[in-house]
Amino acid sequence: MPEPSLPPKSSNPRLQAVLGHEFFAPHQWKRRIALWSGAVLVALAAILFAKASSWSYALFLRLLAHGTWIPLILTPLAFGLLSWVTEGRLRAARGSGIPQAIATLHVEDEGFRARMLALPIAASKMALTLIALAVGASIGREGPTVHVGAGLFYSLGRRFGFTDAKAISRFILAGGACGIAAAFNTPLAGVIFAIEELAGTFEHRFSGLLLTAVFVGGVVSLGIMGNYAYFGTVQTDLPLGHAWLAVLLCGVICGLLGGLFARLILLSRHGPLAMVGRLRTRWPVPFAALCGLVLALIGMLSHGNVYGTGYDQARAIVQGAAQMPGESFGIAKLLANVVSYWAGIPGGIFSPALAVGAGLGHNIAHFLPNAPAAAVVLLGMSAYLSGVTGAPLTSAVIAMELTDNQAMVIPIMAACLLARAAASIFSPTPVYKDFAERLVRDFEQHQAAHAARQSAAGDTSAYAEPAAEADAGDDSDNRHSEA
Repeated sequence: MPEPSLPPKSSNPRLQAVLGHEFFAPHQWKRRIALWSGAVLVALAAILFAKASSWSYALFLRLLAHGTWIPLILTPLAFGLLSWVTEGRLRAARGSGIPQAIATLHVEDEGFRARMLALPIAASKMALTLIALAVGASIGREGPTVHVGAGLFYSLGRRFGFTDAKAISRFILAGGACGIAAAFNTPLAGVIFAIEELAGTFEHRFSGLLLTAVFVGGVVSLGIMGNYAYFGTVQTDLPLGHAWLAVLLCGVICGLLGGLFARLILLSRHGPLAMVGRLRTRWPVPFAALCGLVLALIGMLSHGNVYGTGYDQARAIVQGAAQMPGESFGIAKLLANVVSYWAGIPGGIFSPALAVGAGLGHNIAHFLPNAPAAAVVLLGMSAYLSGVTGAPLTSAVIAMELTDNQAMVIPIMAACLLARAAASIFSPTPVYKDFAERLVRDFEQHQAAHAARQSAAGDTSAYAEPAAEADAGDDSDNRHSEA
């Protein structure tokens, strides 16, 4: 009987070694295809979201042209409706969406991740944010884009068969990074954001494969939208000397106000702001409607400048255009951002924060005649964003990429670091991390209450009632914590 033939060996041992390298392994290519496909999908979704956001806000401006009183009726009704819609299964669609992405990186429970990142949540996040912009909410689309990116990558990773918790974490991280890169058309900022904000530590593994996914998403965005700067090119620098006083003033003032904003929207469970949190917990829909009314009143007093993302106003200030908003724009926009976020509706804070920072920088420039006004505006914009988010590296890179300005790298970085230190007076923990920790804590409390209830059910009925009360208390805390 003839012996079975063995598979032929390569006559070139070096070629055989190359072909046997891990680079050519099927499971590695499966992961690459999943990540690159996700990057393309996120880039396309971000572009569609950006176009739809502009259309939604343009619709609101057309309504506003028929009467400045219209938001007094429309905005409260829509805010109340958005709050009611997101009271149930769509609760994860509330707020920025970045805390949800961060929380899912730290909680590897599949049920928790599905509630935060499922495709229905991502779709509703986009739709409800567009509705909010169509009624004048002072919100941004960048945070929701991060949430959508993380959700798309999460679903795609599972569809490709990656069910390991660590592998899914990398998909979520890459999706969030692609989201911020595509939203601002800033690939480098996406990478820094993923390391500094989403992962929270440089020890988190951000491999070359994840970096490639962000690059692919950036290339798709650049290919469709073009190589443009978000706020246009700003050619300015800050000479050494008296002009550097702008770094100190912008860093401290904008940092303090950024930290104050973070403190206001966090609505801690203790202190003066706890009452606002209790009102929102007890009567969420009327409270949201009241926030909509306050926003409309601020809008009337500011001649309509505080509605929407604030992109047009920020661009006008950065470019030194003739049609700039009034001197009170920065503070008015800050208040509009607070009441919009208090309402608990879907929407982010990135673009509105940049608009506030530009307004504050414009105010500070009046006291610094020796410093170029455009340079001071850039410092104010980046410093305030750093104070709000607690992410100085991301804020500095975003400010430079959004204006295509590398000459200001050292002053902007210095202002961002000062702002982060100043903001810690009001908000020691970065705002996204604080919200994410609340989500994680609420989940852990719910798990503990559920385990206690099951344990009590297995013992005596005397212990069943306290367990039920513990679970009810957990639900109350969960309603109080808004991401």
